[in-house]
Amino acid sequence: MLYEANEKRYEAMTYRFAGHTGLQLPAISLGLWHNFGHSGAPDNMREMLKTAFDLGITHFDLANNYGPPEGAAEENFGRLMQKYFRPYRDELIVSTKAGFNMWPGPYGSGGSRKYLLSSLDQSLQRMGLEYVDIFYLHRMTPDTPIEESMLALDQAVRSGKALYVGLSNHDGETGKKATKILKELKTPFVMHQNSYSILDRRIEENGLLDLAKKEDQGLICFKPLDQGLLTDKYLHGIPEDSRIRRDGHFLKESNLTPELLEKIEKLNTMARDRGQTLAQMALAWVYQNPTVTSVLIGASRPEQIIENVKSLENTDFIDDELDRIDTIVEGRAQWKS
Repeated sequence: MLYEANEKRYEAMTYRFAGHTGLQLPAISLGLWHNFGHSGAPDNMREMLKTAFDLGITHFDLANNYGPPEGAAEENFGRLMQKYFRPYRDELIVSTKAGFNMWPGPYGSGGSRKYLLSSLDQSLQRMGLEYVDIFYLHRMTPDTPIEESMLALDQAVRSGKALYVGLSNHDGETGKKATKILKELKTPFVMHQNSYSILDRRIEENGLLDLAKKEDQGLICFKPLDQGLLTDKYLHGIPEDSRIRRDGHFLKESNLTPELLEKIEKLNTMARDRGQTLAQMALAWVYQNPTVTSVLIGASRPEQIIENVKSLENTDFIDDELDRIDTIVEGRAQWKS
């Protein structure tokens, strides 16, 4: 059946420019890291993408290794793109990345020109697209000269296979070196992508947040809910269908210490006082940072996307609230005045 997008999809969503560029991203973007592999339900994938777009989420974020297996998320997205979203291609921001292992041998991962450009070609083929809007170097690659990697990103744009480029999982020092090279090449660098949450402040500590602010660069933040920790999911035990039970690869039961659960309980109480769920408050906290362009969420069902978008109904924090959050987690948001 033909899909017709919600005519009012842009009325409720907020959009913010990606640094000093003309590109705007929705306040919330949808990442296809989990639940879009070959083990995922095709109908559920379709409904999540439709729900997101109907709510004004125009940005879908992928990577060559998203699955499982590697490449599966791009393949599944490509099928749905061709069947349902092709008429809306010019309204969508599609991003992908390369850097982690994809195929055997010395040319199947890293930051070499050979790997990055070959991977981009493969990603486009899997998705059935002529270009992606943003192509990222997915990780720091100290075994490859950064000049080589940046020249490859530049070539991706000059070949017409990407409109913009970005860096994912880089720190401030490496990002500064890359920024200098891309400026000299006049490559349209648009975005840093890194984890950031109430509990995870590494980009404040490693200089990346300062770099993005100083250079007026875009910043999109993944894991804003810290893999479900910043929800009420684990306050009364570990659900059988939780990520810890499913794989435990990134988030382990041992992470749920009494000290951490106490902090989450206090944050949950504060969120209720604000009229939000803890997840909604956590998303709002990230977006409240003026340097952040977009908050990148994952989802396992459409209802989660709907609930996450409701976080935009209250993204204002008074100073006392921000200070209280910092006190609870024993941190400080360095961007605060």
